[in-house]
Amino acid sequence: MAHAAARSKRRLTVISNKSELINSLNMANPRQRWRVYKTVALMFLVAVLMISVFHRGLNSKRGDLQIERNARMQKETIKYWKEKQDKFIEASVEPLYERDVARTWDITSTNCSAHTNISSTEGFDALEQNFKQFLLYRHCRYFPMIINHPEKCSGDLHLLMVIKSIISQHDRREVIRQTWGKEQVVDGKKIKILFLLGTSSNEVEKANHQKLLEYEDYIYGDILQWDFMDTFFNLTLKETHFLKWFSTYCGNVRYIFKGDDDVFVSVTNILEYLETSENMKDLFAGDVLFRAKPIRRKQNKYYIPHVLYNKTHYPPYAGGGGFLMDGPLARRLYLASEMLNLFPIDDVFLGMCLEVLQVTPIKHNAFKTFGLMKDKKSKMNKEPCFYKSMIVVHKLLPQELLDMWRLVHTDLVCTQNLELLQEASKIRSNFN
Repeated sequence: MAHAAARSKRRLTVISNKSELINSLNMANPRQRWRVYKTVALMFLVAVLMISVFHRGLNSKRGDLQIERNARMQKETIKYWKEKQDKFIEASVEPLYERDVARTWDITSTNCSAHTNISSTEGFDALEQNFKQFLLYRHCRYFPMIINHPEKCSGDLHLLMVIKSIISQHDRREVIRQTWGKEQVVDGKKIKILFLLGTSSNEVEKANHQKLLEYEDYIYGDILQWDFMDTFFNLTLKETHFLKWFSTYCGNVRYIFKGDDDVFVSVTNILEYLETSENMKDLFAGDVLFRAKPIRRKQNKYYIPHVLYNKTHYPPYAGGGGFLMDGPLARRLYLASEMLNLFPIDDVFLGMCLEVLQVTPIKHNAFKTFGLMKDKKSKMNKEPCFYKSMIVVHKLLPQELLDMWRLVHTDLVCTQNLELLQEASKIRSNFN
Protein backbone atom coordinates (compact mmCIF):
# COMPACT_ATOMS: atom_id res chain seq x y z
CA MET A 1 0.00 0.00 0.00
CA ALA A 2 2.81 2.38 0.91
CA HIS A 3 4.54 1.75 -2.47
CA ALA A 4 1.29 2.34 -4.39
CA ALA A 5 0.68 5.60 -2.54
CA ALA A 6 4.22 6.77 -3.32
CA ARG A 7 3.78 5.98 -7.04
CA SER A 8 0.47 7.85 -7.13
CA LYS A 9 2.10 10.85 -5.45
CA ARG A 10 4.94 10.91 -8.03
CA ARG A 11 2.46 10.61 -10.92
CA LEU A 12 0.46 13.57 -9.54
CA THR A 13 3.68 15.57 -9.25
CA VAL A 14 4.62 14.89 -12.92
CA ILE A 15 1.12 15.79 -14.09
CA SER A 16 1.28 18.93 -11.98
CA ASN A 17 4.63 19.86 -13.55
CA LYS A 18 3.29 19.28 -17.07
CA SER A 19 0.21 21.30 -16.27
CA GLU A 20 2.33 24.10 -14.95
CA LEU A 21 4.46 23.98 -18.12
CA ILE A 22 1.37 24.11 -20.36
CA ASN A 23 -0.14 26.87 -18.31
CA SER A 24 3.09 28.85 -18.42
CA LEU A 25 3.22 28.42 -22.20
CA ASN A 26 -0.40 29.48 -22.57
CA MET A 27 0.24 32.48 -20.41
CA ALA A 28 3.48 33.44 -22.24
CA ASN A 29 3.37 35.81 -25.20
CA PRO A 30 4.01 34.43 -28.73
CA ARG A 31 7.67 35.53 -28.71
CA GLN A 32 8.39 33.66 -25.49
CA ARG A 33 6.55 30.60 -26.75
CA TRP A 34 8.60 30.71 -30.00
CA ARG A 35 11.83 30.95 -28.02
CA VAL A 36 10.82 27.96 -25.91
CA TYR A 37 9.86 25.92 -29.03
CA LYS A 38 13.11 26.88 -30.73
CA THR A 39 15.16 25.86 -27.68
CA VAL A 40 13.35 22.50 -27.42
CA ALA A 41 13.77 21.82 -31.17
CA LEU A 42 17.45 22.71 -31.03
CA MET A 43 17.99 20.42 -28.04
CA PHE A 44 16.15 17.64 -29.87
CA LEU A 45 18.31 18.12 -32.98
CA VAL A 46 21.50 18.10 -30.91
CA ALA A 47 20.34 14.91 -29.20
CA VAL A 48 19.58 13.26 -32.56
CA LEU A 49 23.00 14.26 -33.92
CA MET A 50 24.79 12.96 -30.83
CA ILE A 51 22.93 9.65 -30.99
CA SER A 52 23.74 9.33 -34.72
CA VAL A 53 27.44 10.05 -34.22
CA PHE A 54 27.65 7.62 -31.32
CA HIS A 55 25.86 4.92 -33.30
CA ARG A 56 28.16 5.46 -36.31
CA GLY A 57 31.26 5.33 -34.12
CA LEU A 58 29.99 2.20 -32.50
CA ASN A 59 29.36 0.61 -35.88
CA SER A 60 32.78 1.74 -37.11
CA LYS A 61 34.49 0.24 -34.10
CA ARG A 62 32.50 -2.93 -34.52
CA GLY A 63 33.45 -2.97 -38.20
CA ASP A 64 37.15 -2.56 -37.41
CA LEU A 65 36.92 -5.30 -34.82
CA GLN A 66 35.11 -7.52 -37.29
CA ILE A 67 37.72 -6.88 -39.99
CA GLU A 68 40.51 -7.61 -37.52
CA ARG A 69 38.71 -10.73 -36.33
CA ASN A 70 38.17 -11.93 -39.89
CA ALA A 71 41.80 -11.32 -40.79
CA ARG A 72 42.96 -13.19 -37.72
CA MET A 73 40.63 -16.09 -38.43
CA GLN A 74 41.81 -16.21 -42.04
CA LYS A 75 45.44 -16.19 -40.92
CA GLU A 76 44.82 -18.95 -38.37
CA THR A 77 42.87 -20.97 -40.94
CA ILE A 78 45.73 -20.72 -43.46
CA LYS A 79 48.21 -21.69 -40.76
CA TYR A 80 46.04 -24.64 -39.70
CA TRP A 81 45.68 -26.02 -43.20
CA LYS A 82 49.35 -25.45 -44.01
CA GLU A 83 50.30 -27.47 -40.92
CA LYS A 84 47.84 -30.17 -41.96
CA GLN A 85 49.28 -30.18 -45.47
CA ASP A 86 52.88 -30.35 -44.19
CA LYS A 87 51.98 -33.24 -41.90
CA PHE A 88 50.24 -35.00 -44.76
CA ILE A 89 53.22 -34.52 -47.06
CA GLU A 90 55.61 -35.66 -44.34
CA ALA A 91 53.51 -38.76 -43.68
CA SER A 92 52.79 -39.72 -47.27
CA VAL A 93 55.74 -38.55 -49.38
CA GLU A 94 59.20 -39.83 -48.44
CA PRO A 95 62.44 -38.46 -49.91
CA LEU A 96 63.25 -39.80 -53.35
CA TYR A 97 65.95 -42.12 -52.10
CA GLU A 98 63.59 -43.70 -49.53
CA ARG A 99 60.64 -44.45 -51.80
CA ASP A 100 59.85 -48.12 -52.26
CA VAL A 101 62.73 -49.09 -49.96
CA ALA A 102 61.93 -51.89 -47.54
CA ARG A 103 62.56 -51.37 -43.84
CA THR A 104 63.97 -54.89 -43.41
CA TRP A 105 66.06 -57.12 -45.64
CA ASP A 106 63.38 -58.50 -47.95
CA ILE A 107 65.31 -61.14 -49.95
CA THR A 108 64.64 -64.64 -48.62
CA SER A 109 65.33 -66.94 -51.58
CA THR A 110 68.44 -67.88 -53.55
CA ASN A 111 66.37 -69.26 -56.40
CA CYS A 112 68.14 -67.75 -59.39
CA SER A 113 68.48 -69.67 -62.64
CA ALA A 114 70.83 -68.97 -65.54
CA HIS A 115 69.69 -66.51 -68.17
CA THR A 116 70.34 -68.89 -71.06
CA ASN A 117 69.15 -66.49 -73.77
CA ILE A 118 72.29 -64.45 -73.18
CA SER A 119 74.34 -67.27 -74.69
CA SER A 120 73.05 -66.31 -78.14
CA THR A 121 74.64 -62.86 -77.83
CA GLU A 122 77.34 -62.13 -80.39
CA GLY A 123 80.80 -62.86 -78.97
CA PHE A 124 79.53 -64.94 -76.04
CA ASP A 125 81.06 -68.21 -77.25
CA ALA A 126 84.52 -66.63 -77.49
CA LEU A 127 84.50 -65.51 -73.84
CA GLU A 128 86.45 -67.17 -71.04
CA GLN A 129 84.43 -69.37 -68.69
CA ASN A 130 84.41 -66.88 -65.82
CA PHE A 131 82.90 -64.16 -68.04
CA LYS A 132 80.31 -66.58 -69.40
CA GLN A 133 79.34 -67.44 -65.84
CA PHE A 134 79.15 -63.76 -64.94
CA LEU A 135 76.83 -62.92 -67.86
CA LEU A 136 74.57 -65.93 -67.31
CA TYR A 137 73.88 -64.88 -63.73
CA ARG A 138 74.33 -61.10 -63.90
CA HIS A 139 70.59 -60.57 -63.39
CA CYS A 140 70.81 -62.20 -59.93
CA ARG A 141 71.35 -58.97 -58.01
CA TYR A 142 70.39 -59.75 -54.40
CA PHE A 143 70.67 -62.69 -52.03
CA PRO A 144 69.42 -63.52 -48.51
CA MET A 145 71.29 -62.31 -45.43
CA ILE A 146 73.00 -64.84 -43.20
CA ILE A 147 74.32 -62.42 -40.57
CA ASN A 148 72.75 -59.00 -40.02
CA HIS A 149 73.29 -56.14 -37.58
CA PRO A 150 70.74 -53.38 -38.26
CA GLU A 151 71.35 -52.01 -34.75
CA LYS A 152 74.71 -50.68 -35.97
CA CYS A 153 72.84 -47.75 -37.51
CA SER A 154 70.66 -46.94 -34.50
CA GLY A 155 70.77 -43.32 -33.38
CA ASP A 156 72.90 -40.62 -34.96
CA LEU A 157 76.13 -41.98 -36.43
CA HIS A 158 78.81 -39.65 -37.75
CA LEU A 159 81.04 -42.18 -39.52
CA LEU A 160 80.36 -45.76 -40.53
CA MET A 161 83.49 -47.62 -41.62
CA VAL A 162 82.65 -50.50 -43.95
CA ILE A 163 85.35 -53.01 -44.88
CA LYS A 164 85.22 -55.65 -47.61
CA SER A 165 86.64 -58.96 -46.42
CA ILE A 166 86.39 -62.73 -46.95
CA ILE A 167 85.88 -65.48 -44.38
CA SER A 168 89.43 -66.83 -44.37
CA GLN A 169 91.04 -63.41 -43.67
CA HIS A 170 90.07 -63.22 -40.01
CA ASP A 171 93.62 -62.12 -39.12
CA ARG A 172 93.18 -58.93 -41.17
CA ARG A 173 89.89 -58.15 -39.45
CA GLU A 174 91.47 -58.72 -36.05
CA VAL A 175 94.33 -56.30 -36.72
CA ILE A 176 91.92 -53.64 -37.98
CA ARG A 177 89.88 -53.99 -34.77
CA GLN A 178 93.05 -53.54 -32.73
CA THR A 179 94.23 -50.46 -34.65
CA TRP A 180 92.27 -47.93 -36.72
CA GLY A 181 88.98 -49.87 -36.70
CA LYS A 182 88.15 -49.42 -33.03
CA GLU A 183 84.61 -48.24 -32.40
CA GLN A 184 84.78 -44.96 -30.51
CA VAL A 185 83.30 -41.53 -29.86
CA VAL A 186 85.49 -38.56 -30.84
CA ASP A 187 84.30 -35.11 -29.74
CA GLY A 188 80.76 -36.45 -29.50
CA LYS A 189 80.91 -38.08 -32.95
CA LYS A 190 80.14 -41.81 -32.99
CA ILE A 191 82.24 -44.08 -35.20
CA LYS A 192 81.35 -47.72 -35.90
CA ILE A 193 82.70 -50.48 -38.12
CA LEU A 194 81.27 -53.34 -40.20
CA PHE A 195 82.85 -56.08 -42.31
CA LEU A 196 81.12 -57.19 -45.52
CA LEU A 197 81.31 -60.86 -46.48
CA GLY A 198 79.81 -63.50 -48.74
CA THR A 199 80.19 -67.25 -48.27
CA SER A 200 83.36 -69.28 -48.63
CA SER A 201 84.45 -70.17 -52.15
CA ASN A 202 86.11 -73.30 -50.78
CA GLU A 203 83.35 -75.89 -50.78
CA VAL A 204 85.42 -78.39 -48.77
CA GLU A 205 86.05 -75.94 -45.90
CA LYS A 206 82.82 -73.97 -46.27
CA ALA A 207 81.00 -75.44 -43.24
CA ASN A 208 83.99 -75.00 -40.89
CA HIS A 209 84.67 -71.48 -42.14
CA GLN A 210 81.06 -70.54 -41.54
CA LYS A 211 81.12 -71.82 -37.97
CA LEU A 212 84.28 -69.85 -37.24
CA LEU A 213 82.79 -66.72 -38.75
CA GLU A 214 79.62 -67.05 -36.70
CA TYR A 215 81.70 -67.41 -33.54
CA GLU A 216 83.74 -64.34 -34.54
CA ASP A 217 80.53 -62.40 -34.98
CA TYR A 218 79.28 -63.68 -31.64
CA ILE A 219 82.33 -62.05 -30.03
CA TYR A 220 82.44 -58.76 -31.96
CA GLY A 221 79.00 -58.31 -33.56
CA ASP A 222 80.39 -56.47 -36.60
CA ILE A 223 79.80 -58.87 -39.53
CA LEU A 224 77.34 -58.48 -42.41
CA GLN A 225 77.12 -61.64 -44.51
CA TRP A 226 75.08 -62.54 -47.57
CA ASP A 227 74.49 -65.89 -49.25
CA PHE A 228 76.60 -65.42 -52.37
CA MET A 229 80.05 -66.82 -53.02
CA ASP A 230 83.03 -64.54 -52.33
CA THR A 231 84.83 -64.23 -55.67
CA PHE A 232 86.54 -61.39 -57.50
CA PHE A 233 83.61 -60.74 -59.86
CA ASN A 234 81.18 -60.85 -56.93
CA LEU A 235 82.81 -57.81 -55.34
CA THR A 236 80.21 -55.83 -57.27
CA LEU A 237 77.52 -57.84 -55.49
CA LYS A 238 79.11 -56.79 -52.23
CA GLU A 239 78.78 -53.18 -53.38
CA THR A 240 75.11 -53.41 -54.34
CA HIS A 241 74.20 -55.43 -51.25
CA PHE A 242 75.76 -52.86 -48.96
CA LEU A 243 74.02 -49.95 -50.73
CA LYS A 244 70.67 -51.72 -50.39
CA TRP A 245 71.39 -52.59 -46.74
CA PHE A 246 72.43 -49.01 -46.00
CA SER A 247 69.29 -47.59 -47.63
CA THR A 248 67.20 -50.02 -45.61
CA TYR A 249 68.62 -49.48 -42.14
CA CYS A 250 70.79 -46.37 -41.98
CA GLY A 251 68.75 -43.19 -42.07
CA ASN A 252 70.95 -41.27 -39.63
CA VAL A 253 74.49 -41.95 -40.87
CA ARG A 254 76.31 -38.81 -41.97
CA TYR A 255 79.42 -40.28 -43.65
CA ILE A 256 80.76 -43.61 -44.85
CA PHE A 257 84.33 -44.81 -45.23
CA LYS A 258 84.48 -47.88 -47.43
CA GLY A 259 87.64 -49.84 -48.04
CA ASP A 260 89.53 -53.13 -48.17
CA ASP A 261 90.88 -55.17 -45.26
CA ASP A 262 94.54 -54.55 -46.17
CA VAL A 263 94.67 -50.76 -45.74
CA PHE A 264 96.18 -48.36 -43.24
CA VAL A 265 93.66 -45.69 -42.24
CA SER A 266 94.01 -42.51 -40.17
CA VAL A 267 90.62 -41.85 -38.56
CA THR A 268 91.96 -38.56 -37.18
CA ASN A 269 92.76 -37.34 -40.70
CA ILE A 270 89.37 -38.52 -41.95
CA LEU A 271 87.58 -36.48 -39.29
CA GLU A 272 89.68 -33.41 -40.04
CA TYR A 273 88.91 -33.70 -43.74
CA LEU A 274 85.19 -34.18 -43.12
CA GLU A 275 85.13 -31.14 -40.86
CA THR A 276 86.50 -28.97 -43.67
CA SER A 277 84.03 -30.52 -46.14
CA GLU A 278 80.85 -30.53 -44.03
CA ASN A 279 79.02 -28.10 -46.33
CA MET A 280 79.88 -30.03 -49.49
CA LYS A 281 76.95 -31.73 -51.22
CA ASP A 282 77.41 -35.19 -52.74
CA LEU A 283 80.83 -35.71 -51.19
CA PHE A 284 82.74 -38.58 -52.75
CA ALA A 285 86.51 -38.45 -52.30
CA GLY A 286 89.33 -40.89 -52.88
CA ASP A 287 92.21 -41.88 -55.14
CA VAL A 288 90.36 -41.05 -58.36
CA LEU A 289 91.32 -42.18 -61.86
CA PHE A 290 90.22 -40.01 -64.78
CA ARG A 291 90.02 -41.33 -68.36
CA ALA A 292 91.27 -44.78 -67.36
CA LYS A 293 91.19 -47.26 -70.23
CA PRO A 294 89.78 -50.78 -69.98
CA ILE A 295 92.52 -53.38 -69.91
CA ARG A 296 92.29 -55.70 -72.91
CA ARG A 297 95.17 -58.06 -72.05
CA LYS A 298 93.69 -61.38 -71.04
CA GLN A 299 96.51 -62.17 -68.66
CA ASN A 300 95.66 -59.15 -66.49
CA LYS A 301 93.44 -59.52 -63.43
CA TYR A 302 91.37 -56.53 -64.55
CA TYR A 303 90.90 -57.66 -68.16
CA ILE A 304 87.54 -56.68 -69.66
CA PRO A 305 86.41 -57.95 -73.09
CA HIS A 306 84.66 -55.65 -75.57
CA VAL A 307 81.42 -57.62 -75.13
CA LEU A 308 81.14 -56.27 -71.59
CA TYR A 309 82.45 -52.75 -72.22
CA ASN A 310 83.13 -51.29 -75.66
CA LYS A 311 83.90 -47.66 -74.78
CA THR A 312 87.41 -46.16 -74.88
CA HIS A 313 87.48 -44.87 -71.29
CA TYR A 314 85.87 -45.64 -67.98
CA PRO A 315 84.00 -42.87 -66.19
CA PRO A 316 85.96 -41.28 -63.30
CA TYR A 317 86.14 -43.69 -60.37
CA ALA A 318 87.91 -43.99 -57.03
CA GLY A 319 90.14 -46.93 -56.17
CA GLY A 320 88.18 -49.41 -54.10
CA GLY A 321 90.93 -49.66 -51.49
CA GLY A 322 89.37 -46.75 -49.61
CA PHE A 323 87.09 -43.77 -50.25
CA LEU A 324 84.71 -41.44 -48.42
CA MET A 325 81.14 -40.50 -49.26
CA ASP A 326 78.22 -38.89 -47.48
CA GLY A 327 75.14 -40.85 -46.44
CA PRO A 328 72.52 -39.15 -48.67
CA LEU A 329 74.70 -39.80 -51.73
CA ALA A 330 74.98 -43.50 -50.79
CA ARG A 331 71.19 -43.80 -50.86
CA ARG A 332 71.05 -42.19 -54.29
CA LEU A 333 73.83 -44.51 -55.48
CA TYR A 334 71.61 -47.45 -54.54
CA LEU A 335 68.88 -46.18 -56.87
CA ALA A 336 71.43 -45.52 -59.61
CA SER A 337 72.85 -49.04 -59.24
CA GLU A 338 69.37 -50.43 -59.96
CA MET A 339 69.46 -48.76 -63.38
CA LEU A 340 72.69 -50.41 -64.53
CA ASN A 341 73.81 -53.89 -65.45
CA LEU A 342 76.33 -55.29 -62.99
CA PHE A 343 79.98 -54.94 -63.99
CA PRO A 344 82.83 -57.27 -62.94
CA ILE A 345 85.04 -54.52 -61.42
CA ASP A 346 83.33 -53.04 -58.36
CA ASP A 347 85.05 -49.65 -58.16
CA VAL A 348 84.46 -49.02 -61.89
CA PHE A 349 80.81 -50.00 -61.40
CA LEU A 350 80.51 -47.41 -58.64
CA GLY A 351 82.03 -44.84 -61.02
CA MET A 352 79.28 -45.74 -63.50
CA CYS A 353 76.68 -45.11 -60.80
CA LEU A 354 78.25 -41.71 -60.04
CA GLU A 355 78.08 -40.91 -63.75
CA VAL A 356 74.34 -41.66 -63.76
CA LEU A 357 73.93 -39.19 -60.87
CA GLN A 358 76.21 -36.66 -62.62
CA VAL A 359 78.50 -36.58 -59.59
CA THR A 360 82.24 -36.22 -60.16
CA PRO A 361 84.41 -37.86 -57.49
CA ILE A 362 87.08 -35.72 -55.83
CA LYS A 363 90.70 -36.74 -56.14
CA HIS A 364 92.55 -36.31 -52.85
CA ASN A 365 96.29 -36.94 -52.51
CA ALA A 366 95.91 -38.38 -49.01
CA PHE A 367 94.26 -41.48 -50.49
CA LYS A 368 96.88 -43.93 -51.75
CA THR A 369 95.03 -46.97 -53.03
CA PHE A 370 97.17 -47.78 -56.09
CA GLY A 371 100.47 -48.09 -54.25
CA LEU A 372 102.68 -45.46 -52.68
CA MET A 373 105.63 -45.25 -55.00
CA LYS A 374 106.29 -46.57 -58.48
CA ASP A 375 109.58 -47.89 -57.18
CA LYS A 376 108.57 -50.64 -54.76
CA LYS A 377 112.03 -50.50 -53.15
CA SER A 378 111.65 -46.82 -52.25
CA LYS A 379 112.20 -45.98 -48.56
CA MET A 380 109.01 -43.91 -48.69
CA ASN A 381 107.00 -47.13 -48.60
CA LYS A 382 108.27 -47.66 -45.03
CA GLU A 383 108.30 -44.04 -43.85
CA PRO A 384 105.96 -43.57 -40.82
CA CYS A 385 105.88 -39.78 -41.24
CA PHE A 386 104.45 -40.29 -44.69
CA TYR A 387 101.74 -42.55 -43.29
CA LYS A 388 100.96 -40.05 -40.56
CA SER A 389 99.93 -37.46 -43.15
CA MET A 390 97.78 -39.88 -45.17
CA ILE A 391 94.12 -40.91 -44.93
CA VAL A 392 94.42 -44.30 -46.64
CA VAL A 393 97.41 -46.38 -47.70
CA HIS A 394 96.70 -49.65 -49.48
CA LYS A 395 98.39 -53.05 -49.58
CA LEU A 396 99.66 -53.84 -46.08
CA LEU A 397 99.79 -57.32 -44.64
CA PRO A 398 98.45 -57.69 -41.07
CA GLN A 399 101.86 -57.55 -39.38
CA GLU A 400 102.96 -54.61 -41.56
CA LEU A 401 99.81 -52.74 -40.61
CA LEU A 402 100.31 -53.43 -36.91
CA ASP A 403 103.99 -52.36 -37.03
CA MET A 404 103.22 -49.16 -38.96
CA TRP A 405 100.38 -48.30 -36.62
CA ARG A 406 102.71 -48.53 -33.62
CA LEU A 407 105.36 -46.41 -35.35
CA VAL A 408 102.93 -43.70 -36.39
CA HIS A 409 101.54 -43.47 -32.86
CA THR A 410 104.89 -42.97 -31.18
CA ASP A 411 106.37 -39.50 -30.59
CA LEU A 412 107.40 -38.89 -34.19
CA VAL A 413 109.27 -35.75 -35.19
CA CYS A 414 108.49 -35.31 -38.87
CA THR A 415 109.55 -31.73 -39.63
CA GLN A 416 112.88 -32.86 -41.10
CA ASN A 417 111.06 -35.07 -43.59
CA LEU A 418 108.59 -32.42 -44.80
CA GLU A 419 110.41 -31.66 -48.07
CA LEU A 420 110.84 -35.36 -48.75
CA LEU A 421 107.15 -35.99 -48.17
CA GLN A 422 106.13 -33.14 -50.45
CA GLU A 423 108.41 -34.37 -53.20
CA ALA A 424 107.05 -37.88 -52.82
CA SER A 425 103.51 -36.59 -53.16
CA LYS A 426 104.42 -34.79 -56.38
CA ILE A 427 106.03 -37.91 -57.81
CA ARG A 428 103.01 -40.00 -56.81
CA SER A 429 100.59 -37.49 -58.42
CA ASN A 430 102.57 -37.50 -61.67
CA PHE A 431 102.65 -41.26 -61.62
CA ASN A 432 98.82 -41.38 -61.52
